[in-house]
Amino acid sequence: MASVLLNGFKKRIMDGSIDLDTDTIKVALLGGTYVADVDGHTFWSDVKASEVSGTGYVSGGQALASKVVTQDNTADKASFDAADVTWSASTITARYAVLYKDTGTATTSPLICCFDFGADKSSSNGDFTIQWNAGGILTLT
Repeated sequence: MASVLLNGFKKRIMDGSIDLDTDTIKVALLGGTYVADVDGHTFWSDVKASEVSGTGYVSGGQALASKVVTQDNTADKASFDAADVTWSASTITARYAVLYKDTGTATTSPLICCFDFGADKSSSNGDFTIQWNAGGILTLT
């Protein structure tokens, strides 16, 4: 599976119910058995059963820090970015990361996108880091 924007997010970004730079946006890790459903996976509760567990990882993932949305008129695009995420001193194995808006309730916390690491990624009593693309986490052109 390639990295994907989930269809529910496409609607919510258009109707304004997700605001990437002001809402609480979290990233959570999923295991290798997860299978993305761009139509059917709408809320955190739809994928939570595939979430990893391990030392140094807290259920529900980690809130993104230093979020920013920028407009680039020269390149005719807009980007969403945030600080890289690290789970320190962790022992985790994950294949996917999902972004979602945390409302405090799994059944109302809408999913945004799913990133495929391409293979299992692991840490063993060390740092598990997601380094976002230098051009941003999400870009609309």
